[in-house]
Amino acid sequence: MARKEHVSETPATQWLKANKVPFTEHPYEYLEHGGAQHSAEVLGMDPFSVVKTLIMQDQDAKPLVVLMHGNRKVSTKNLSRQIGAKSVEPCKPEVANRHSGYLVGGTSPFGTRREMPVYVEESILSLPRIAINGGRRGYLVGIDRQVCVTLLGAKPVNCALAE
Repeated sequence: MARKEHVSETPATQWLKANKVPFTEHPYEYLEHGGAQHSAEVLGMDPFSVVKTLIMQDQDAKPLVVLMHGNRKVSTKNLSRQIGAKSVEPCKPEVANRHSGYLVGGTSPFGTRREMPVYVEESILSLPRIAINGGRRGYLVGIDRQVCVTLLGAKPVNCALAE
């Protein structure tokens, strides 16, 4: 069971509260480049249900958000084909930070600085609950996976590669 440690508000938790989304808080010790695999391990969660928030861009440098299983990579070729882009690539960290308003490693799809289209790996939508970044490094929130579709308008895609 997660410790009941309150983490100060983030734009993401403010957004969740404003949209009346119930969530659980899961703070953990952040590890540089540890990623979703690390957070899943220290929190005793399945990395498949820990969702990472990736800020990417298309050939015109238009940003987009991809929600992916913590233990999978994004096939940018498959993603670009499915969303009708010529190409898609991850943003450089400083560009991702500018678009999202969050530091890489603490990026949440909720309460981003810019409105961006959101894509979610389809198999995430079959999970009962997911853990996703709460807007700070070392902080996940547990939510119902449908929030991604109902409130973020996330479009399902199939672009996962085994990590």
